[in-house]
Amino acid sequence: MESGYPESRAITRQNRYGEMEMFKTLIVEDSHPFRQLLKENLHERFRSMAIEEAANGVEAMQKIDSFCPDLIFMDIRLPGESGLDLTRKIKKQCPTIKIIILTSYDLPEYRETAQKYGADHFITKGSSTWEEIATLVKSIASDSGKPI
Repeated sequence: MESGYPESRAITRQNRYGEMEMFKTLIVEDSHPFRQLLKENLHERFRSMAIEEAANGVEAMQKIDSFCPDLIFMDIRLPGESGLDLTRKIKKQCPTIKIIILTSYDLPEYRETAQKYGADHFITKGSSTWEEIATLVKSIASDSGKPI
């Protein structure tokens, strides 16, 4: 029976063993309570998503090498290296990773620098609902061809 809608042709990626790859997210945030809140909200909505955490730039780069995330939630103010500088570094090495800047500091200079350094999205903490963030994640995951 025809529904009148085009057939869905989602592209799924498989690893070398023929298994479907999971959508992977890295949360780079120095505030442990906020990292946990974001992780819990993502897990509630996307049960099959693999999520890792990093509290600073050094940990983030190690996780990127070992975990290979599809998406990164990046805070701007981190111990040591700023999230903006880290975004530039990551985008040079791995341009396909999507980066969402998630910060309390909604300043025009931060937005401009984030865009200049390759961030894909900029969200101010507290200005977006969890549903809006989930919709954005769904869109990014859909483009990746990996299930969440």
